Amino acid sequence: MAFKPDDYKHVKYLWNDEEADKLSPVENLVYRSNKLGEDQRITNTGGGNTSAKLFEEDPLTGEQVEVLWVKGSGGDLRTSTKENFSSLYEDKLKALDSVYQQYPDKGYKSAGEDRMVGMFKHCNFCLNPRASSIDTPLHSMIDEKHVDHLHPNAVISVASCKDQEALTEVIWGGKMAYVPWMRPGWEAAKVCEDSYKANPDIWGILLGQHGHTNWSSESKSCYETSLWVIETAARYIEEHDKGEQTFGGQKYAPLSPEDSKKLLVDFMPIARGKLSNKVKYIGTLQNDEATLRFVNSVDAPRLADLGTSCPDHFLRTKIKPLFVDFNPETDGLETLVEKFEDSLAKYREDYTAYYEACKREDSPAMRDPSPTVVLIPGVGMIAWGKNKSESRVTAEFYNCAIEVMRGAEAISEYTALPVQEAFDIEYWALEEAKLQRMPKEAPLARDVVVVIGAGDGIGKATAHRVAKEGAHVVCADLRLENAKATAEELEALYGKGIGVAGTGISSCGPAIALEVDITKRDTVEELFANVTLAYGGIDKVIVTAGVFIAEGADLAKNDEVFELSFNVNVKGGYVVASEAQKIWEKQQMKGNMVLTTSVNGAVSKKGSLAYDTSKSAANHLVRELAVTLAPLVNVNALAPATVVQGSSMFPRDRVISSLTKYDIPFQEADSTEELRTRLAEFYAQRTLTKSPITPEDQAEAAYLLISGQLNKTTGQIISVDGGLHEAFLR
Repeated sequence: MAFKPDDYKHVKYLWNDEEADKLSPVENLVYRSNKLGEDQRITNTGGGNTSAKLFEEDPLTGEQVEVLWVKGSGGDLRTSTKENFSSLYEDKLKALDSVYQQYPDKGYKSAGEDRMVGMFKHCNFCLNPRASSIDTPLHSMIDEKHVDHLHPNAVISVASCKDQEALTEVIWGGKMAYVPWMRPGWEAAKVCEDSYKANPDIWGILLGQHGHTNWSSESKSCYETSLWVIETAARYIEEHDKGEQTFGGQKYAPLSPEDSKKLLVDFMPIARGKLSNKVKYIGTLQNDEATLRFVNSVDAPRLADLGTSCPDHFLRTKIKPLFVDFNPETDGLETLVEKFEDSLAKYREDYTAYYEACKREDSPAMRDPSPTVVLIPGVGMIAWGKNKSESRVTAEFYNCAIEVMRGAEAISEYTALPVQEAFDIEYWALEEAKLQRMPKEAPLARDVVVVIGAGDGIGKATAHRVAKEGAHVVCADLRLENAKATAEELEALYGKGIGVAGTGISSCGPAIALEVDITKRDTVEELFANVTLAYGGIDKVIVTAGVFIAEGADLAKNDEVFELSFNVNVKGGYVVASEAQKIWEKQQMKGNMVLTTSVNGAVSKKGSLAYDTSKSAANHLVRELAVTLAPLVNVNALAPATVVQGSSMFPRDRVISSLTKYDIPFQEADSTEELRTRLAEFYAQRTLTKSPITPEDQAEAAYLLISGQLNKTTGQIISVDGGLHEAFLR
């Protein structure tokens, strides 16, 4: 190779012989794939594939047979394991060509060519269930043991130039052949096979508008060839970099971080609401230096209108982004909203016209014509998707598109994929079939649920309950370390998702932890500002935070108890509601709010006067908020009773005090949870159901109230108390 490991400047050389040499051949392929995927400059999330032709023992005959292991459909190189690779008998794959040649409807983009994908499963080795990639024949037909097919920004930059064929010779010095754009499939693989056979000295092939394929007899040298291809292209681009004149130079300066944040916090919920007229979207903000350099440039409107190039990109980003003609130096929020509305209407018209002009007899129905990428000078990019993973991947792909345009414009002139070709990828029957095979979305998959008090008890259980239904969960608590613990539990259970993009908090996954004191409006305001930057807005807010302090003989201290009780249990709910209302009104999307009161709000008791009266006030707050926020938001409450287990409202000293009060025997050596269980069992016997009340019982009620199953219910308090007849309505 032309480069030594320490020579690389534009990719990371990550191969470690000590690690790789310990692995089996299949594990080595996975290792190579992970190392390639680990560097964002090499390939994007879910893009590219790797393969190895290995000899395995046939489970039927016991003979050694050649098996093609290739990254399967939908897998990601960075995170792939062996289970993400399909395995196929190589001789059966090669025999498929005679089947294909007999089809009367064979040919480029034909039904016969698409039909071949269904034939791959007849070649599966060891009943491997992993669906094979559309690029499987490419890996089979290149008669080398190891093959990499990648989508690096630097290489796609060359593949997107108007003189891409000539540049292939100049940049790689005859070591790369060139194949013009073809949609992936059997015919494209055959063309690559012909090029490979006609040029025995080449190391790889540049695929016009797409990426590249290279190969080798050894896994390590295949990895190094991939890096050489990318590094060589990147160095050529760097030699021709235009510096301050990149993208025609800067037309605008970016807004200050403070002004940008203020504008985005106001704008993102408005944009989310206007985009979500058919389906609900989750956002990812990207406003790093590279993104701002593009959106602020002279050429940004022209290049954005050309659309993206690599088909892996526009499957997420659509054929082009929405570019808002915003002047950050003179325009404010009102003008931004006006221009966005006008641009959005025009985008939807243009997309509909694009569909009508390009559709074929068997094209799937038009999808939502709303953009998934919004570019705003001075501000950055907001990507939108059905969930956080999808919006983060969309942002990642447009980051790649920006780099591709930068490289292409540095060495030549950027050209996008022809419109009809773009359409034929976006509305490809095979892609539609893949969409139809995806599992049904979870009930809350497109929702942002803010749980305040998520650090323990009812709040923690509620965070887990809504996450189970697919929600994006904001774990908020006065104790940030507790909120983080809950968010980490959720991420361990459900993962962070895919995609490597987002600036600041917007790079988050579907669960985040934030600190808040609901008695202080500025912290609540900051909470919702951060949630907006993370996801684009809110849908449901559940407040489980509360405080219980028993009064004593000191009347002066009792005054403090009253003040704190009403501040947390009443004012806190109002502050949260009034700040959330600002976002709901900007979005103009239906929302839900749930407060946590108590059956003590309806039952008079001795020894908890401040708590009981504050919860009674909270009950009426629910009714007032239901009237105030109608018809946009449904406001309800759950009223627990004696939730002892796992509750911060029942610390050890309070539990011991109650056990003593009721003459319930216990040992000082008993753990706090053992004491809580004993007290919970005692309380259970006072109920009609004779069952202890758990945080999970309350969480189930909270979920029910936001699930949409009770969308005609508002202003109501649901008691979850095991059946305390004292709390029955009178």
